[in-house]
Amino acid sequence: MAVKILMTWDISQDNEQEYFEFVISEMIPGIQRLGFQPLDAWATLYGDYPQIQVGMIATDADTAQQMLDSDEWGILREKLFGFIDNFSYKIIPARSGFQF
Repeated sequence: MAVKILMTWDISQDNEQEYFEFVISEMIPGIQRLGFQPLDAWATLYGDYPQIQVGMIATDADTAQQMLDSDEWGILREKLFGFIDNFSYKIIPARSGFQF
């Protein structure tokens, strides 16, 4: 069964430009190389919620966890952590529409 990996975080105020450059030039290509299918990205404009939510699809939970345990994901994650705060993720059964 396909799963969705939902990740949330807040962008550090001092790193917004560098963050966006990293996401476009390294993170998106990197997650595609790992085998994830980027699905959606949401930004919170108002309220007390994480600023960014990203959704990616994997074929199943075991495959998703293997990709998240890989060295390549570890490198991408550590670079991402240099630009963000309050990171969290979860693996859930994929369904159509917005999931939080």
